[in-house]
Amino acid sequence: MFEFLPLATEERVQIDIDGASHDVPAHMNVAAAMLSVGIDVSRTTPVSDSPRGPFCMMGVCFECLVEIDGVPNQQGCCVQVRDGMHIRAMRNRPVWNALRKDAK
Repeated sequence: MFEFLPLATEERVQIDIDGASHDVPAHMNVAAAMLSVGIDVSRTTPVSDSPRGPFCMMGVCFECLVEIDGVPNQQGCCVQVRDGMHIRAMRNRPVWNALRKDAK
């Protein structure tokens, strides 16, 4: 359904997604980078644990929430990848608990 367009630059960066290293184009956002390496689930719902992944790719739907460099609830579609970035899916981790100061 999606296809890559020719790029003006071939610069690439190394990112870590859930413990695995990936080499991706530097112009991508986190959600696009995850999709490009075959990862289509960025979080699960807190109530039913249903998988969710990038949907709108423009910051409206909040389905692409991930933890980036230790900061939870980041919209993957709104953050450009950078070399050395650590990304973790928000699986089995309720969004509201991550926002509470007393949460573990």
